[in-house]
Amino acid sequence: MKKPLVIFGSGDIAQLAHFYFSTDSSYEVVAFTVDSAYLKDTTFCGLPVIAFEEVSRQYAPDCCDFFIAIGYSKLNAVRKEKYLAVKARGYRLASFISSHATVLNDGCIGENCFILEDSIIQPFVTVGNNIMLWSGSHIGHHSTIKDHCFIAPHVAISGGVEIGEQCFVGVNATLRNHIKIGEKCLIGAGALLLADAEPEGVYIGTATVRSKVPSSKLRRI
Repeated sequence: MKKPLVIFGSGDIAQLAHFYFSTDSSYEVVAFTVDSAYLKDTTFCGLPVIAFEEVSRQYAPDCCDFFIAIGYSKLNAVRKEKYLAVKARGYRLASFISSHATVLNDGCIGENCFILEDSIIQPFVTVGNNIMLWSGSHIGHHSTIKDHCFIAPHVAISGGVEIGEQCFVGVNATLRNHIKIGEKCLIGAGALLLADAEPEGVYIGTATVRSKVPSSKLRRI
């Protein structure tokens, strides 16, 4: 019998969490919850949406688990805040680990993590709590990802890398081996980091610019 799960959130990530937990886990999603100030609809994905202030009356901590389905807003601070609020109420926080991910670190993965398909977690990696690891990313051996981070799709993290709390690493970013990323760093899409990053650093990759030649003038396509 599947264990009941309440999802915090009612946006795209909550919908994705509902899909993944429903199709590839031992959980059954029974409800969604949001703060009462953001409660606009009473149903989502065909399930009830309940004000967070009232949720424990219908879904007690000893009866169900929670998952916080919030993105990287304010460098993951919003997801961290809700994670701590749910823990304070005595709930256990579930993690989703895709059956299509390659996980070789003996289960060293914290709570409220979202590990999507085609992710690779090599041996001796430590994944903290409240981590979003999007599809197709590579976490190299002996690396550590500390709490409340968001790793976008197809990020390449080499061996022995340490990523501090509340970092965001954008699509296709590459981190060389044995560097340290300070807390609350923002590493943009396509960025290449070859040295340590101080806390609260912002690293933006170079964007591709439009050619001066319009596509209608190209002859070999």
